[in-house]
Amino acid sequence: MNAVIYFEIQSSNPERDTQFYSEIFGWTFHRVDGLPIQYYQIETAGIHGGLLERPAQTPPTHCGTNAFTCSIEVKNFDATAAKILANGGQVAMEKFAIAGKCWQGYFLDPDHNTFGLVQVDPNAA
Repeated sequence: MNAVIYFEIQSSNPERDTQFYSEIFGWTFHRVDGLPIQYYQIETAGIHGGLLERPAQTPPTHCGTNAFTCSIEVKNFDATAAKILANGGQVAMEKFAIAGKCWQGYFLDPDHNTFGLVQVDPNAA
């Protein structure tokens, strides 16, 4: 109870952004028809989510987020970061160590949504 069980990503270009997340994390997307907006269900190795057509204008960058920010655990932070950049993502906050726990960093997807990467590493310093 009280666990995060679903997440949603807003997008002004759902086709582009489903491709972005599929390429980076291997997530699969299934379009849900019959809704008043374009909506895709997301299947991940963990919790499930949705990607929906943004119902308002994309907020400007560098103003912080007005939402929960999700972080995705990856095996190799640097390799995943390189894929993000090669697929149109941007660095929002450079990689940093949480000593004795992990490497953390934040990125922007092509629609300027913020998300984090985490690589568990007890030797992070």
